[in-house]
Amino acid sequence: MFRNNKLIGYRAMLNFTQEDMAKKLGISRQAYSEKERGKIPFKDSEKRLIKSLIKEMNPIVTIDEIFFS
Repeated sequence: MFRNNKLIGYRAMLNFTQEDMAKKLGISRQAYSEKERGKIPFKDSEKRLIKSLIKEMNPIVTIDEIFFS
């Protein structure tokens, strides 16, 4: 797995901390950190929720752009 720098950038653009994102996903900050660093994969439901948060500032963003490119 790999560190998701694109997701980190989007999180920064949203002005969210890892703690903020973890709360939105209903997981611990540590679990979110491990997911963001690529140690644990995001669930599909988590990917959809993250996409919906980012979509507020970038309406054309796709899950593939966030997690796979």
